[in-house]
Amino acid sequence: MFGFGDSSPDADDYEAARDRMVRTVASRVDDDRVLEAFAAVPRHEFVPENRRGDAYTDRPLPIGDAQTISAPHMVAIMADRLALDPGEAVLEIGTGCGYHAAVTGELVGPENVYSVEYSADLADRARETLAETGYDGISIRIGDGKEGWPEHAPYDAAYFTCAATEFPSPVVDQVRSGGRLLAPIGTGFQTLVRAEKRPDGTLARSEHGGVRFVRMR
Repeated sequence: MFGFGDSSPDADDYEAARDRMVRTVASRVDDDRVLEAFAAVPRHEFVPENRRGDAYTDRPLPIGDAQTISAPHMVAIMADRLALDPGEAVLEIGTGCGYHAAVTGELVGPENVYSVEYSADLADRARETLAETGYDGISIRIGDGKEGWPEHAPYDAAYFTCAATEFPSPVVDQVRSGGRLLAPIGTGFQTLVRAEKRPDGTLARSEHGGVRFVRMR
């Protein structure tokens, strides 16, 4: 727990808390670049002001519209499992507050991240926060995540920050052969599933543990 209680944190407090967060998630990832991305992105800027004292705790936090920002360890695990390289084009389904997109932007370059958000209010707020924190190169579209974003396909990777019953066919179609997909799959019980797209369009899957995400809308 890295909360600040009733005191008002300053920049040094946030930096120290972020350092502790990075150390907390370090054992869950293999790629040091993920830790560097975590150290670079100011997570507190992406949560509501009344939650900023808890911004670096390792748990989900509400961000409005019945949605949450994922716990840091889950963002780290997902970034690590996707094994993203600089310059790769990435599709994110579920922008939320924009934090996960910013972490992805640190790994591939903000101009290579395309994110789809169902809620217009969340999308607008995410755009504003991303611009204020230097990630305005990230593109956000308001729409149904199940349809992906075909205009920018093919993608090297796609991931979901919300649970789906299955990888939606349009999103699979928009990922190149050899590309990766990652999503919480299931309704009541969810499993984090990584898939690699074969040349024939089918998916080679692996499971990475039970998870709990808000459902795709």
